[in-house]
Amino acid sequence: MVKLELKKGKLVYLIGLTGNIACGKSAVLELLAQRGAQVIDADRVVHRLMEPRGTIYGLVVEQFGEDILGETDTQGKRVIDRRKLGAIVFTDPLQLRRLEEISHPLVRVDLLRQIQEATASVVVLDAVKLIESGLASGCDALWVVTCQPEIQLERLMQRNNFSQEEALLRIQAQPPQAEKVALASVVIDNGGNLKETEQQVQDAWEKIG
Repeated sequence: MVKLELKKGKLVYLIGLTGNIACGKSAVLELLAQRGAQVIDADRVVHRLMEPRGTIYGLVVEQFGEDILGETDTQGKRVIDRRKLGAIVFTDPLQLRRLEEISHPLVRVDLLRQIQEATASVVVLDAVKLIESGLASGCDALWVVTCQPEIQLERLMQRNNFSQEEALLRIQAQPPQAEKVALASVVIDNGGNLKETEQQVQDAWEKIG
């Protein structure tokens, strides 16, 4: 994955972007996009593949049962309720592993296809499990977004309308932030205001050769 040759003969510089839930990766992604980077979002891929006509949908329903289904879409098919699914997998590490075993291979194929089809000279691959999946090893740089745990908890509760218990389950299901930071080429502390975050992104952007 490093230095992929693009169709127009240019080389792509691949940034792997990760960070634990609710640390503010989306804000950093937007700042990178404003600077001309092409963004590939693994979570969006998961959402798309879990839609009723997606390649993961049937496998997930078969594994976790129809109780995870929610509202009916415009074509009459019930969609996966991610909150119901989360209540199962974030309280049981074995169930989370099963979900990852179903989803990760298909998501990986989709991500690699998007990288190969990229047209920008800088591409950002955003994935929570970037390191754990092995995709980080193919990136030119690993950017990790962090924030203080109390800010992370507050953001997650507000963003997803979670109770404190629900938010903590999702935070605790992920490896500690320090493990990602130890492997990072660039660390973006997103615990302050947007201007401070933007300055860090700009400083790191200017160093891309």
